[in-house]
Amino acid sequence: ETADQQLLSAIVDWTNRYTPLVGTDAPHGMMLDITGCAHLFGGEDAMLRDIVRRLRAQGFMVRAAIASTPGAAWAVAHFGRPGVIAPSAIRETLLPLPLAALRIDTNTVDALARVGLKRIADIVDRPRAPLAARFGTLLVQRLDQAFGRLSETITPRLPVAPYMAERRFPEPI
Repeated sequence: ETADQQLLSAIVDWTNRYTPLVGTDAPHGMMLDITGCAHLFGGEDAMLRDIVRRLRAQGFMVRAAIASTPGAAWAVAHFGRPGVIAPSAIRETLLPLPLAALRIDTNTVDALARVGLKRIADIVDRPRAPLAARFGTLLVQRLDQAFGRLSETITPRLPVAPYMAERRFPEPI
């Protein structure tokens, strides 16, 4: 497992070519905040194609999505049709996905299924308070993050660069 973590760290460092804001999504994924960067690669579609092409050329299996929220991108990359999701298409793209696409634990997914709630469409318009009371606040939080009603940030992992050195001067500059 340590080798897997080291490989993921190396891939995360490699993706710094696209944006400096790259965080790991353990155990085997990553999140990139590409705000303000996509135009440097010809737009979001071109950037996504480049990332996927380069990683596949290195022998990796890749599922990737770009969306206006990290939660929506994660949901689509793991359970939907990978690609670029326009902000206006978030709702229609997420509704048919299973509740596990909200990044909630399997116990909560199973509890929801026992009462007939299996897809995001089954809960998206339900009152939040009863959902939170019965299934926990994380469910409501993840739902709101996916739809952009609640902000979510990516915590970037700082690259490990063995070639970087610190230089000290005898006098302040």
